[in-house]
Amino acid sequence: MWTQLAHNVIKYRLPLIIILVLITIFMGYRARNVELDYDLAKLVPETDEDYKALKEFEAQFGVDDNILALGIKDSSLYTPQSFARLQYFSEALKDVKGVNNILSIGNLQKLEKNTEERKFEMTPLIKELPEEQATLDSLLKEIKDQKFFSSQLLNKENGATAVIITLDENIFNSPERERLMSDITQLGDAFEESTGIELHYAGLPFVRSTMMSKVRQEIIQLLVLSVIVTALILLAFFRSWDAVLFPLLVIFSVVIWSVGTLDLLGYKITILTSLIPTIIVVIGIPNSIYLLNKYHQEFEEHGNKIKAISTITRKIGIVTLITNFTTAVGFLVLAFTDIKLLTEFGIVAGINIFATFIVSIILIPAVFSYLPEPGRKQLKHMNFKMTDYALRWLNQSVHYHRTIIYFVTGIIVIFAFIGGFQLNSISHMVDDLPKDGKTIQDLRFFEENFNGIMPLEIIIDTKKKRGIVQRNTLRKVNQFEQFLDSIPSISQPISVVSMVKAARQAYYNGNPAFYDLPTSRDYNFIMRYLQQDEDNISVMNNFTDEELSTMRISLKIADIGSDKMNALLEESIKPRMNEIFEGEDYDISITGTTPIFIKGNKYLVENLRFSLLIAFGIIAVVMGILFQNLRMIIISLIPNVIPLLITGGLMGYLGVPLKPSTVLVFSIAFGISVDDTIHFLAKYRQELFANNFFVPLAVTKTLKETGKSMIYTSVVLFAGFIIFVTSSFGGTVALGALTSTTLLVAMLTNLLVLPSLLLTFDDGKRRKGSHPLIEQYDEDFYMEAEDEEINIKRIKKAEPKVPYKPEDQKES
Repeated sequence: MWTQLAHNVIKYRLPLIIILVLITIFMGYRARNVELDYDLAKLVPETDEDYKALKEFEAQFGVDDNILALGIKDSSLYTPQSFARLQYFSEALKDVKGVNNILSIGNLQKLEKNTEERKFEMTPLIKELPEEQATLDSLLKEIKDQKFFSSQLLNKENGATAVIITLDENIFNSPERERLMSDITQLGDAFEESTGIELHYAGLPFVRSTMMSKVRQEIIQLLVLSVIVTALILLAFFRSWDAVLFPLLVIFSVVIWSVGTLDLLGYKITILTSLIPTIIVVIGIPNSIYLLNKYHQEFEEHGNKIKAISTITRKIGIVTLITNFTTAVGFLVLAFTDIKLLTEFGIVAGINIFATFIVSIILIPAVFSYLPEPGRKQLKHMNFKMTDYALRWLNQSVHYHRTIIYFVTGIIVIFAFIGGFQLNSISHMVDDLPKDGKTIQDLRFFEENFNGIMPLEIIIDTKKKRGIVQRNTLRKVNQFEQFLDSIPSISQPISVVSMVKAARQAYYNGNPAFYDLPTSRDYNFIMRYLQQDEDNISVMNNFTDEELSTMRISLKIADIGSDKMNALLEESIKPRMNEIFEGEDYDISITGTTPIFIKGNKYLVENLRFSLLIAFGIIAVVMGILFQNLRMIIISLIPNVIPLLITGGLMGYLGVPLKPSTVLVFSIAFGISVDDTIHFLAKYRQELFANNFFVPLAVTKTLKETGKSMIYTSVVLFAGFIIFVTSSFGGTVALGALTSTTLLVAMLTNLLVLPSLLLTFDDGKRRKGSHPLIEQYDEDFYMEAEDEEINIKRIKKAEPKVPYKPEDQKES
């Protein structure tokens, strides 16, 4: 098969190159249509009961994640001039397409009693803008007296205030989001410029808009950086622009394919899929390194370009196929999860990592068959002194110091185990944003002044018509809300209870002393007023169903993290809720975007753990098929498990929590690090048969030839992933730093622990007549007649060269 492939690649090189170009053009055309994902990533499966409850809530009350809040904490706001500008600002925001409603102290309304019609009406609190400070001070006192609204908008202790903007979810979850946010921020900038007062932006709409804006910027930033870093390393290794440009051409093609794949599959760009182009650059380059390094080694040996090109396709082809397959498995197992975010990332990454094999195994041999044979400068890296010294040291270590290698490795693994037990799983709503960035600072502003801004909802279904306005229900809900209000990380609850209290205050002509639940004496009067206008008071409709049997308690909570959130819900809120409503046949549930997001991250971590086990199992099966030897399977897996243990231990010692971005490291790193193992063992098995099954000599020769490529690829992978630390997303930074560390450790274990294990546990005995899949190749492939058939003149032997002969090592 591989003999025929090598033959056909050279024979049909021009048509194959044209086909690749046409596919790339088509994918580039499709890539133009890819959009950013403007919807919240579905981290919880649609079959989950809590997810279903959220969807039922949204169907009844609308979404809870469409609130944008602007915060102000500046005493100069409370002057007639600045206060007037706040009202102008509020009115201007109303005119923005996509803004449904504005609530601020500048356009506040109050509930008033209409005695003639025996109903309540909403009327503007500010009928004329105050021109005198005394008038404004009086107005501010009246605003503070409107407790139903002022609790949401005003911190009475320090004067901080908020402008609450309700956005149209249809526009916000579309590409018009950018225009909408731009219109709002432009008006905000104008307000800041005219008053000198700083605005603080918060709320899930702003957080998501900020994140997707950064995603767009970083797709280009990380891609450019990865290309530059990779190009410089290739140039340093191979000293040839040919060895830089054409591998990058391979990668450039597959990057376009990856973006085109998103459109073909109907996916959008998310915070994870945005990383795929950069990952393709980093992971795809090792293919070219192994092919080029083997090409130069073959050419150095016999000086025949066509024979060298044919040999790399035949000898490296199957190994490259297998290594790309195992790497792709590390991603494709994510498709076994039922989480949309992971599934899309795994499928697109896995498909295109495998595509790098197809493109590289065709394009590299085809292009280099057109190019002149490599000169002395291009072959200089074959005798790179630093690499040769490193390989000699590695060879001496595995032959003469295996006990030290095992002892040091064992000590490190023990410490890693201890550190691993300190790992914990914590995630926040804004995990990925920079801690010192303005978005996080603005979020902290709302947590300090309004106890938070993230949505949390509690649904109470009384199961009977008008059940929520019964005195007993109102009293129990009020007791529950008082408990919720006592929790520092939760804002003052808003519900029908708040509305009924405000109605009682309005019934007594706005006296704030009467902001409380109706008593037995005034309950019937107040409820009669409310009943007259239940269909017209929109505030009431926002918190109840039509039959007044179900109500919502709307809260805002600080981004306290998944661990504290779970403890708060399970150990504090739910027990108290069950105690208060004991004996009542109510259905009560806690929902909202925040708890579902936190649960989604828990799902994500659990699914990633499961996918890692699947990847481990699949790769073990692949090793079994390749080597048909249980001992070799165990030996091949040990050097790749150790780096994962060390990374887990480091995370535990450094306090890096398990979250989606950090758990993803293990699947990616395991899939990549296995590649080096397969390359090493493939060459080792070939050397066993070539050297009469003498293990020490086979290990030495394998280290000399394959070790160089392993070092090159590991340096490229380390540098490629380490550029992720330049990201402004904490998750991407963690992914880059941890993956780089893991791959660096994997290089050392594959160059030290793996050969040591072979020398210790492999006796070298094989059946000469039986070759596992990894060894199926034809040594006599190259034939002059085939050169004539494909019409390529046989390349004459180059001038005599000094062959690559590192210092001979003593046999064990």
